[in-house]
Amino acid sequence: MARFPLLSTTLFLGAILLGISGCGASEPGKQTVSTAPAPGQPANPRVLIETSQGNITVELFTRNAPQSVGNFIHYVKTGFYDGLIFHRVIPGFMIQGGGMTPDMTEKPRNAPIRNEADNGLRNLRGTLAMARMADPDSASSQFFINVADNAFLDHRGTNYDTWGYAVFGRVVDGMQVVDAIVAAPRGDRGPYQDVPVEPAVMKRVTLLPETGVATRSGAAPQPGMQDAP
Repeated sequence: MARFPLLSTTLFLGAILLGISGCGASEPGKQTVSTAPAPGQPANPRVLIETSQGNITVELFTRNAPQSVGNFIHYVKTGFYDGLIFHRVIPGFMIQGGGMTPDMTEKPRNAPIRNEADNGLRNLRGTLAMARMADPDSASSQFFINVADNAFLDHRGTNYDTWGYAVFGRVVDGMQVVDAIVAAPRGDRGPYQDVPVEPAVMKRVTLLPETGVATRSGAAPQPGMQDAP
């Protein structure tokens, strides 16, 4: 298998078992820490991912994962993600993108960032997390969207095998598009595995206008958006 971000060998085997069992696909869990912005601060930013299969809107958790969110927004504002694909999809597990072109060429990326998986957020269905290599602090542009509750990706300690994968957002609209992408036929492309046969292209990725500021309770106004997954 080609060496590209997301899982160590141990976690990859866990992912295969999770995909076979379908564990967590129908009853997503709940976060145990608040993802709301501080009172008086701007509402959590939202990003629109326009794909060849439909649109996905994501909310970013600035308060919980400031480095991951700032990094992601920088890539969005510079147009880095436009034209890239979700290059790795595993049913019952996740879809991964943000680094490869449709011909499976890896796009040059910026320096890696610190792993924020110790922020208390869980890799639940519909959450966004940073993809990385074995080094916990190796995440750069690639990210993934969980399609199941993947507890084995959560932070459990401070060594390579237990640091986990940093959650920094969630899908608030378009989870059906994510489900369609992960269910599409997939195969091998040269050394790469689990690649969609028909490219799942991120045609345009944009930062949406701000929706307001947080209320005293910490909840930001979110008109027109569906409930969290």
